[in-house]
Amino acid sequence: MANAMQPDDTPALRKLYADFKDQHLNPLWTQLGDLMPRHPRPKAVPHVWRWADLFPLAQASGDLVPVGRGGERRAIGLANPGLGGEAYVSPTLWCAIQYLGPKETAPEHRHSQNAFRFVVEGEGVWTVVNGDPVRMSRGDFLLTPGWNFHGHHNETDQPMAWIDGLDIPFSYQNDVGFFEFGSERVTDYATPRFSRSERLWCHPGLRPLSGLQNTVSSPIGAYRWEYTDRALTEQLLLEEEGQPATVEQGHAAIRYVNPTTGGDVMPTIRAEFHRLRQGAETAVRREVGSSVFQVFEGRGAVVMGGVTHKLEKGDIFVVPSWVAWSLQAETPFDLFRFSDAPIIERLNFDRTLVEGGD
Repeated sequence: MANAMQPDDTPALRKLYADFKDQHLNPLWTQLGDLMPRHPRPKAVPHVWRWADLFPLAQASGDLVPVGRGGERRAIGLANPGLGGEAYVSPTLWCAIQYLGPKETAPEHRHSQNAFRFVVEGEGVWTVVNGDPVRMSRGDFLLTPGWNFHGHHNETDQPMAWIDGLDIPFSYQNDVGFFEFGSERVTDYATPRFSRSERLWCHPGLRPLSGLQNTVSSPIGAYRWEYTDRALTEQLLLEEEGQPATVEQGHAAIRYVNPTTGGDVMPTIRAEFHRLRQGAETAVRREVGSSVFQVFEGRGAVVMGGVTHKLEKGDIFVVPSWVAWSLQAETPFDLFRFSDAPIIERLNFDRTLVEGGD
């Protein structure tokens, strides 16, 4: 609709606008459609990164780029094509493939940004968080909340790759970031099967009396695949028995939670895991805020903005704010998901539209 408020172009008006520019001013009436659109119009675009392309590039970087103090991590950020070349997968989220070679160590540091790791394949690396060595294995979801010292060491003769997720873009845009180098070596080269945090916290339905205070981020260092897999399996088995256990027909899902609050694992990042039966499809939905998915196992497709993208194991895709999306399972289909939902919900900007829903 045309803006009836726009005045006629006159020398006086041009001078007024020039004076605005000199004084670093912008009139709202010329920008209302951009600043306050009728619905979100994200600059980020839907995009798929193929694991078949990512992993060989990570391997090549392992041959050419050392890991050590200064560069800190051999991590390759996924740059959304709509965001001008920044290594941001969305305006609030950062996602990277990190690669650690045989017997390598990534030095200890800490930062304000919240971080996690998700392992789609391999093992042999331990991440050491505040002195607690945490094993990294296939299907594990591992936390490094903000301002926790952490480093990584590979104890094997084989390389390992995983994805990192952080709130770097959100932190950068809001000028909240701090960074500090740690010791020149990872503080503990031990390789326990279970970290101290798991031994204390990972007993179903039980909370230690030594930890009754609530924590901003989850105290659990690793959420193990065996428990995620079992929870999803049971949801689908209960569905077969006629029990209302799945979010949609043939679609099981879990959310990783902070056991001290029951809320999200970190204040800026939500993490989930989704499993679809072969042939299942999810409803088409739009959500305020952005999400990133990685295929853990199986084949299927995501439909984003009406475009169908075939997916295989390891593929990563981003769904920007208010882009319509749905999932289709060609085979049994497992996907890890993380999003900026805690930020969006805390600020009361959340809104979801499900096609055919109420």
